[in-house]
Amino acid sequence: MIGLNNLKPAKGSKHRKKIVGRGVGSGHGRTSTRGCKGQKSRSGDGSKKIGFEGGQTPIFRRIPKRGFRNNHFRGEYEIVNVDKLDKFEMGAEITPTSLKEAGFVAKTRLVKILGGGNVKKPFTVKVAAFSKSALDKIKAAGGKAEIVK
Repeated sequence: MIGLNNLKPAKGSKHRKKIVGRGVGSGHGRTSTRGCKGQKSRSGDGSKKIGFEGGQTPIFRRIPKRGFRNNHFRGEYEIVNVDKLDKFEMGAEITPTSLKEAGFVAKTRLVKILGGGNVKKPFTVKVAAFSKSALDKIKAAGGKAEIVK
């Protein structure tokens, strides 16, 4: 009769854990299945750093470095096209926080309005930057654009 008390795993599905370093007679002694000498046979030295090329000077150190990257002070803008502004009510004051609440931007730090699409309603838009075409379209619709830092 089959019951929980006499269940067994399938034949060959269970393996004994390899025990190394327990003498030559065990079959896994002396070099403990690591072969002879070399980096991989040593303790703790099996893995290498990313970009390691066997001791030769790595490619990222061989190629020349040029230019300057201003990563620390670079400003990354969240971008919104003017056609998205039509979702707001007529005469509304649009700020980075209102754009975030509407789901158009993820962060409210630096928002830039670009001129993609058309705007039909007048708004007061207060953000960090505008493209020239966006400014023209907002003013043509009767709205105001203010740059706020």
